[in-house]
Amino acid sequence: MHEHTVRVKIASGIVEGFTRDRVHRWRSIPYASPPVGRLRYRAPQPVQPWPGVRYCHGFGYCAPQQRMYTLLAPGRYQPMSEDCLTLNVVSPAEATEEPLPVMVFIHGGGYMLGSSATPIYDGASLARKGCVYISVNYRLGALGCLELSSLSTPDITIDDNLFLRDLVMALRWVQENVAVFGGDPDNVTIFGESAGAHAVATLLATPDAKGLFAQAISESPPTGMVRGADMAADYAARFAAQLQVREQDAAQALLAARPADLVRVLEQLIVDGQKDMMGAFAIGPTWGTDYLPRDPVDAMRAGTAHRVPLIVGTNADEGRLFTRFLKLLPTSHAAIEQLLSHAHPVDRDRITAAYPGYPDAAACVRLGADFIFGSAVWQIAQAHSAHAPTYVYRFDFATRALQLAGMGATHATELFAVFDLYRSRFGMLLSAGVDLRAGRKVSDDVQSRWLAFADHGVPGADWPRYTSDERAVLVLDRRRRVEFDPHAQRRLAWEGFSLASR
Repeated sequence: MHEHTVRVKIASGIVEGFTRDRVHRWRSIPYASPPVGRLRYRAPQPVQPWPGVRYCHGFGYCAPQQRMYTLLAPGRYQPMSEDCLTLNVVSPAEATEEPLPVMVFIHGGGYMLGSSATPIYDGASLARKGCVYISVNYRLGALGCLELSSLSTPDITIDDNLFLRDLVMALRWVQENVAVFGGDPDNVTIFGESAGAHAVATLLATPDAKGLFAQAISESPPTGMVRGADMAADYAARFAAQLQVREQDAAQALLAARPADLVRVLEQLIVDGQKDMMGAFAIGPTWGTDYLPRDPVDAMRAGTAHRVPLIVGTNADEGRLFTRFLKLLPTSHAAIEQLLSHAHPVDRDRITAAYPGYPDAAACVRLGADFIFGSAVWQIAQAHSAHAPTYVYRFDFATRALQLAGMGATHATELFAVFDLYRSRFGMLLSAGVDLRAGRKVSDDVQSRWLAFADHGVPGADWPRYTSDERAVLVLDRRRRVEFDPHAQRRLAWEGFSLASR
C-alpha cells in the first residue's frame, strides 16, 4: 500500500516517489540519457530535463541479459531495455537536522547479469538506521562490460569502459542531487558485492572518480575480471568473428545488432575464453585505455589510487555456491589441474600443498574460492593498506539451514546481514525459525559497522586496521573475534601467481 506520495525537485525536474514503512522511496530516476541508437557504445550523456512531474513509483528496465536472471518474484520478470541508466533512492521519512551519510550500492552478477530492482537490495533497513541509500543500474555484458573500443572506425567511435563511465556518471548525479533527499554529497560511501565489489575496487583507480566518494566497501571482489587493452582487443576480434562479420565491419554490425543477439554471442565468447585459458574473464574493466590507465591493484600499490578508507573482505565458504549454480569457478579437481597446468611446477606444488587433503572435494572448493576471491582480497588489502586506512573481514556466519544445504557462509550470504534479511519473511526461511535471533544479532553488528564507516570512516573501535605487519581480520560470526593473518600459508601460496603472466 502506498501511504502517500512525496515530491522533490532535482536538477532535471520534479520526481515523485512514495512513503511506506518509515522511508521515502523513488525508483528508476534516470541519471543519464538512454544509451540507444547512435549513443549505443558511447560514454553516457547528461540526462535531458523533463517538464512536469516524473513518476518514480515503480522499477523501470534492467540492462539486457538472459531472461532467467531478471526474475523478481515467482512468475514475475523485470523488463529489459538499453534504456536502463537509472537509480533508486531510499531515505528516512523523518527529517534530520544534519545531512545524512550517503551509501551507493553497486550490484554484482559477473558483469553480465543483475539489477538494482532485485528485492534483496531494497536498502530500507539501512536508510531507517541513518543514511540515504542509492542503488544503481549500469550497462552489462556485451553492451557495457565487453571492451570493444578497438573495433572503432573513423565513422563510428566505441568508447572504452562504458559501465565504469556509467557508474561515475551516477556518482556525479549523487553529487548534484543528493542534498534534496537529505544526503551529504561530501560523505558518500560506495559499496558493492562480487562484480559490484570489483567495480568498487576499480573506481578507486579511476581518475575520473576522484572526489566523488569518501569511503569504499568491497564485499568479495573476484580476481581475473580485469584485462589489459591487448587482451581486450583479442576478445573483441573473437566477438566480431562470432557475430560473423569482418573486423572492419564490426562497428556497424554492433550498432545494428539486437540486444538479445549480443547477449547470446557473449555467452559463447565467455565459454570459449575459459576453454582457451585466456588469462582473464571476457568482461569487466580494461586498463591501458583512456579511461582506466593502470591495472587497479597496481595503482593501489603505487599509491596513485584514491586514498580513501576501505573495507574489503570475503566469506568463509565462497566456493560452495559455485559447485551448484553458475559453475564458473574451478572447484573440481579436473578444473584446478587445468588451471595450474601452465604454472611452474614449484608454484603448482606450493599452491596445492596449502590445501591439506588436496585433491579431495572440500580442498578443491577451498582452492578454487581462494584463486578467485581470497587472492583478490589479500592483494587489495596489501596494496591499499600501504596508503590508506584498510579494514579486512571474513564473514563466517551461516544458519543451520545453510549448513544443511551444504552452502555454509557461501558467496553473497553476507548480503543477508548487510540488508537485514533476517527481519523479513525470507529470513524465516533462511533460518528455519531456529537461527533468527543469531541472524538478527549478526545483521545488527554488520549494519552498525557499515553505517559507522559510512558516517566517519571507522567501522568500530574494536576492528584494527589491516597492516602488512599484523594483517588483522575481523571474523563476523555468532561470536565476533579478531584473527591475525588467518590462512597465512594459503595467502603466501598465491603470491605472485597470475594466469595473465603465464
